[in-house]
Amino acid sequence: MTPLALPDLVTRTVASHPYPLIFATISGAHLYGFPSPDSDFDIRGVHILPAREILGLVRGRESIETMLDGPPEVDLVTHDVEKFIRLMLKRNGYVLEQLLSPLIALTTPEHDELRRLAHGCLTRHHVHHYLGFADNQWRLFTKETPRRLKPLLYVFRVLLTGIHLMRSGEIEANLLQLNTDFRLSYLDDCIVRKRDGAENQAVDDTHLAFFESEYQRLRELLTFEAERTSLPQEPSAHDALNDLLLRLRSVPYSAPPTSTNAAQ
Repeated sequence: MTPLALPDLVTRTVASHPYPLIFATISGAHLYGFPSPDSDFDIRGVHILPAREILGLVRGRESIETMLDGPPEVDLVTHDVEKFIRLMLKRNGYVLEQLLSPLIALTTPEHDELRRLAHGCLTRHHVHHYLGFADNQWRLFTKETPRRLKPLLYVFRVLLTGIHLMRSGEIEANLLQLNTDFRLSYLDDCIVRKRDGAENQAVDDTHLAFFESEYQRLRELLTFEAERTSLPQEPSAHDALNDLLLRLRSVPYSAPPTSTNAAQ
Protein backbone atom coordinates (compact mmCIF):
# COMPACT_ATOMS: atom_id res chain seq x y z
CA MET A 1 0.00 0.00 0.00
CA THR A 2 1.07 3.58 -0.67
CA PRO A 3 1.65 5.70 2.46
CA LEU A 4 -0.28 8.96 2.63
CA ALA A 5 -0.54 11.14 5.70
CA LEU A 6 -4.19 12.10 6.16
CA PRO A 7 -5.03 15.51 7.63
CA ASP A 8 -7.10 15.47 10.80
CA LEU A 9 -10.07 16.96 8.95
CA VAL A 10 -10.15 13.91 6.66
CA THR A 11 -10.12 11.38 9.49
CA ARG A 12 -12.73 13.34 11.45
CA THR A 13 -15.00 13.55 8.39
CA VAL A 14 -14.84 9.78 7.88
CA ALA A 15 -15.41 9.10 11.59
CA SER A 16 -18.49 11.34 11.69
CA HIS A 17 -20.39 9.49 8.93
CA PRO A 18 -23.98 8.76 10.06
CA TYR A 19 -23.90 5.09 8.96
CA PRO A 20 -21.42 2.21 9.43
CA LEU A 21 -18.84 2.23 6.68
CA ILE A 22 -17.40 -0.79 4.90
CA PHE A 23 -14.53 1.28 3.57
CA ALA A 24 -13.36 4.79 2.81
CA THR A 25 -10.51 5.36 0.33
CA ILE A 26 -8.79 8.32 -1.27
CA SER A 27 -9.58 8.94 -4.93
CA GLY A 28 -8.93 11.86 -7.29
CA ALA A 29 -5.55 13.44 -7.89
CA HIS A 30 -3.94 11.74 -4.87
CA LEU A 31 -4.85 8.31 -6.24
CA TYR A 32 -3.86 9.29 -9.78
CA GLY A 33 -0.37 10.36 -8.67
CA PHE A 34 -0.50 14.09 -9.39
CA PRO A 35 -1.86 16.03 -6.40
CA SER A 36 -0.91 19.69 -6.16
CA PRO A 37 0.02 21.18 -2.79
CA ASP A 38 -3.47 22.73 -2.66
CA SER A 39 -5.41 19.70 -3.96
CA ASP A 40 -8.56 18.74 -2.08
CA PHE A 41 -9.16 15.25 -0.72
CA ASP A 42 -11.71 13.13 -2.60
CA ILE A 43 -12.88 10.34 -0.29
CA ARG A 44 -15.11 7.57 -1.62
CA GLY A 45 -16.70 4.73 0.28
CA VAL A 46 -19.59 2.42 1.03
CA HIS A 47 -22.07 2.63 3.91
CA ILE A 48 -24.73 0.21 5.16
CA LEU A 49 -28.31 1.35 5.62
CA PRO A 50 -30.08 -0.25 8.59
CA ALA A 51 -32.98 -2.64 7.89
CA ARG A 52 -35.60 -0.12 9.03
CA GLU A 53 -34.43 2.27 6.28
CA ILE A 54 -34.57 -0.48 3.67
CA LEU A 55 -37.86 -2.20 4.56
CA GLY A 56 -39.88 0.69 5.96
CA LEU A 57 -41.78 3.49 4.26
CA VAL A 58 -39.01 5.99 4.98
CA ARG A 59 -36.11 5.05 2.74
CA GLY A 60 -32.57 5.89 3.79
CA ARG A 61 -30.20 7.80 1.54
CA GLU A 62 -28.48 5.58 -1.01
CA SER A 63 -25.83 8.23 -1.61
CA ILE A 64 -24.45 10.75 0.84
CA GLU A 65 -22.11 13.61 -0.01
CA THR A 66 -20.34 15.76 2.57
CA MET A 67 -18.22 18.70 1.47
CA LEU A 68 -16.11 20.66 3.94
CA ASP A 69 -14.02 23.75 3.39
CA GLY A 70 -10.48 23.34 4.56
CA PRO A 71 -7.77 23.67 4.23
CA PRO A 72 -7.74 21.12 2.84
CA GLU A 73 -11.13 20.87 1.18
CA VAL A 74 -12.71 17.46 1.79
CA ASP A 75 -15.30 15.80 -0.46
CA LEU A 76 -16.71 12.57 1.01
CA VAL A 77 -19.15 10.56 -1.12
CA THR A 78 -20.51 7.16 -0.07
CA HIS A 79 -23.09 4.78 -1.51
CA ASP A 80 -25.18 2.18 0.23
CA VAL A 81 -23.67 -1.26 -0.31
CA GLU A 82 -26.49 -2.44 -2.59
CA LYS A 83 -26.11 0.51 -4.94
CA PHE A 84 -22.34 0.11 -4.94
CA ILE A 85 -22.55 -3.60 -5.77
CA ARG A 86 -24.91 -2.88 -8.65
CA LEU A 87 -22.41 -0.34 -9.97
CA MET A 88 -19.62 -2.90 -9.64
CA LEU A 89 -21.54 -5.27 -11.91
CA LYS A 90 -21.92 -2.61 -14.58
CA ARG A 91 -19.13 -1.37 -16.84
CA ASN A 92 -18.17 1.25 -14.26
CA GLY A 93 -14.42 1.43 -13.85
CA TYR A 94 -14.70 4.43 -11.54
CA VAL A 95 -16.19 2.52 -8.59
CA LEU A 96 -13.70 -0.31 -9.02
CA GLU A 97 -10.84 2.21 -8.89
CA GLN A 98 -12.29 3.52 -5.63
CA LEU A 99 -12.66 0.03 -4.19
CA LEU A 100 -9.12 -0.98 -5.17
CA SER A 101 -7.46 2.29 -4.16
CA PRO A 102 -4.34 1.58 -2.08
CA LEU A 103 -4.90 4.86 -0.19
CA ILE A 104 -7.13 3.67 2.63
CA ALA A 105 -8.72 5.80 5.34
CA LEU A 106 -10.97 3.06 6.77
CA THR A 107 -11.25 -0.65 6.05
CA THR A 108 -13.10 -3.77 7.25
CA PRO A 109 -13.07 -7.50 6.44
CA GLU A 110 -15.98 -6.87 4.06
CA HIS A 111 -13.80 -4.38 2.21
CA ASP A 112 -11.26 -7.15 1.68
CA GLU A 113 -14.02 -9.42 0.39
CA LEU A 114 -15.25 -6.80 -2.07
CA ARG A 115 -11.69 -6.27 -3.28
CA ARG A 116 -11.28 -10.01 -3.90
CA LEU A 117 -14.51 -10.07 -5.90
CA ALA A 118 -13.64 -7.01 -7.98
CA HIS A 119 -11.69 -9.03 -10.55
CA GLY A 120 -14.85 -10.99 -11.33
CA CYS A 121 -16.56 -7.74 -12.31
CA LEU A 122 -14.10 -6.76 -15.04
CA THR A 123 -15.20 -7.28 -18.64
CA ARG A 124 -14.14 -6.18 -22.09
CA HIS A 125 -17.07 -3.73 -22.03
CA HIS A 126 -15.23 -1.51 -19.55
CA VAL A 127 -13.58 -0.05 -22.65
CA HIS A 128 -16.74 2.01 -23.14
CA HIS A 129 -16.37 3.55 -19.69
CA TYR A 130 -12.80 4.64 -20.36
CA LEU A 131 -13.47 5.89 -23.87
CA GLY A 132 -16.47 7.90 -22.68
CA PHE A 133 -14.63 9.29 -19.66
CA ALA A 134 -11.67 10.35 -21.81
CA ASP A 135 -13.94 12.02 -24.37
CA ASN A 136 -15.75 13.99 -21.66
CA GLN A 137 -12.48 15.16 -20.12
CA TRP A 138 -11.11 16.16 -23.52
CA ARG A 139 -14.22 18.24 -24.22
CA LEU A 140 -13.88 19.87 -20.81
CA PHE A 141 -10.22 20.63 -21.48
CA THR A 142 -10.78 22.16 -24.93
CA LYS A 143 -13.77 24.31 -23.93
CA GLU A 144 -12.08 26.03 -21.01
CA THR A 145 -10.39 29.41 -21.18
CA PRO A 146 -7.65 29.20 -20.13
CA ARG A 147 -7.18 25.49 -20.63
CA ARG A 148 -6.13 23.74 -17.41
CA LEU A 149 -3.53 21.06 -16.84
CA LYS A 150 -5.71 18.99 -14.50
CA PRO A 151 -8.37 17.83 -17.01
CA LEU A 152 -5.61 17.19 -19.57
CA LEU A 153 -3.90 14.83 -17.14
CA TYR A 154 -7.26 13.19 -16.47
CA VAL A 155 -7.60 12.50 -20.21
CA PHE A 156 -4.31 10.64 -20.38
CA ARG A 157 -4.77 8.92 -17.02
CA VAL A 158 -8.10 7.48 -18.14
CA LEU A 159 -6.79 6.31 -21.51
CA LEU A 160 -3.71 4.65 -20.03
CA THR A 161 -5.79 2.99 -17.29
CA GLY A 162 -8.12 1.60 -19.96
CA ILE A 163 -5.29 0.34 -22.17
CA HIS A 164 -3.59 -1.29 -19.18
CA LEU A 165 -6.85 -2.96 -18.16
CA MET A 166 -7.50 -4.36 -21.64
CA ARG A 167 -3.95 -5.72 -21.81
CA SER A 168 -3.48 -7.07 -18.30
CA GLY A 169 -6.96 -7.55 -16.83
CA GLU A 170 -5.91 -5.35 -13.89
CA ILE A 171 -6.89 -1.84 -12.84
CA GLU A 172 -4.11 0.67 -12.25
CA ALA A 173 -5.18 4.28 -11.67
CA ASN A 174 -1.83 5.89 -10.82
CA LEU A 175 -0.49 7.76 -13.84
CA LEU A 176 3.11 7.70 -12.58
CA GLN A 177 2.97 3.92 -12.28
CA LEU A 178 1.27 3.54 -15.65
CA ASN A 179 3.87 5.68 -17.36
CA THR A 180 6.69 3.41 -16.25
CA ASP A 181 5.39 1.11 -19.00
CA PHE A 182 4.26 3.70 -21.57
CA ARG A 183 7.30 5.99 -21.13
CA LEU A 184 5.67 9.16 -22.44
CA SER A 185 8.13 11.89 -21.47
CA TYR A 186 5.61 14.69 -21.88
CA LEU A 187 3.45 13.07 -19.18
CA ASP A 188 6.35 13.05 -16.74
CA ASP A 189 6.82 16.76 -17.40
CA CYS A 190 3.11 17.49 -16.94
CA ILE A 191 2.96 15.49 -13.71
CA VAL A 192 5.93 17.38 -12.24
CA ARG A 193 4.26 20.69 -13.12
CA LYS A 194 0.98 19.61 -11.53
CA ARG A 195 2.58 18.27 -8.35
CA ASP A 196 4.75 21.37 -7.89
CA GLY A 197 2.22 24.00 -8.92
CA ALA A 198 -1.32 25.19 -8.31
CA GLU A 199 -4.36 22.96 -8.70
CA ASN A 200 -5.83 25.06 -11.54
CA GLN A 201 -2.72 26.05 -13.48
CA ALA A 202 -3.06 26.59 -17.23
CA VAL A 203 -1.58 24.83 -20.26
CA ASP A 204 0.29 26.63 -23.02
CA ASP A 205 -1.98 26.60 -26.10
CA THR A 206 1.01 26.21 -28.41
CA HIS A 207 1.08 22.52 -27.45
CA LEU A 208 -2.63 21.91 -28.12
CA ALA A 209 -2.14 20.25 -31.54
CA PHE A 210 0.39 17.81 -30.08
CA PHE A 211 -1.84 16.90 -27.15
CA GLU A 212 -4.79 16.37 -29.49
CA SER A 213 -2.76 14.01 -31.68
CA GLU A 214 -1.71 12.04 -28.59
CA TYR A 215 -5.30 11.90 -27.35
CA GLN A 216 -6.45 10.48 -30.68
CA ARG A 217 -3.52 8.04 -30.88
CA LEU A 218 -4.10 6.63 -27.40
CA ARG A 219 -7.84 6.50 -27.98
CA GLU A 220 -7.27 4.36 -31.07
CA LEU A 221 -4.84 2.19 -29.12
CA LEU A 222 -7.44 1.62 -26.41
CA THR A 223 -9.98 0.56 -29.04
CA PHE A 224 -7.44 -1.79 -30.61
CA GLU A 225 -6.54 -3.40 -27.28
CA ALA A 226 -10.23 -3.89 -26.47
CA GLU A 227 -10.68 -5.87 -29.68
CA ARG A 228 -8.07 -8.41 -28.66
CA THR A 229 -8.41 -8.44 -24.86
CA SER A 230 -8.85 -11.70 -22.99
CA LEU A 231 -11.33 -10.12 -20.58
CA PRO A 232 -14.73 -11.89 -20.52
CA GLN A 233 -17.99 -10.64 -21.96
CA GLU A 234 -19.90 -10.81 -18.68
CA PRO A 235 -19.00 -10.48 -14.97
CA SER A 236 -18.61 -13.71 -13.00
CA ALA A 237 -18.97 -12.31 -9.46
CA HIS A 238 -22.75 -11.77 -9.45
CA ASP A 239 -23.66 -14.70 -7.21
CA ALA A 240 -20.83 -14.11 -4.74
CA LEU A 241 -21.72 -10.41 -4.48
CA ASN A 242 -25.37 -11.32 -3.99
CA ASP A 243 -24.41 -13.67 -1.14
CA LEU A 244 -22.35 -10.93 0.49
CA LEU A 245 -25.21 -8.45 0.24
CA LEU A 246 -27.67 -10.92 1.77
CA ARG A 247 -25.29 -11.54 4.67
CA LEU A 248 -24.90 -7.83 5.29
CA ARG A 249 -28.65 -7.26 5.15
CA SER A 250 -29.66 -10.21 7.32
CA VAL A 251 -27.04 -9.97 10.06
CA PRO A 252 -26.55 -6.85 12.20
CA TYR A 253 -23.34 -5.23 11.10
CA SER A 254 -20.91 -5.23 13.99
CA ALA A 255 -17.47 -5.83 12.48
CA PRO A 256 -15.11 -3.22 13.94
CA PRO A 257 -13.68 -0.96 11.23
CA THR A 258 -9.98 -0.43 10.99
CA SER A 259 -9.31 3.28 10.72
CA THR A 260 -5.88 4.75 10.13
CA ASN A 261 -4.25 8.14 10.10
CA ALA A 262 -2.29 7.11 7.05
CA ALA A 263 -3.33 5.24 3.95
CA GLN A 264 -1.90 1.77 4.01
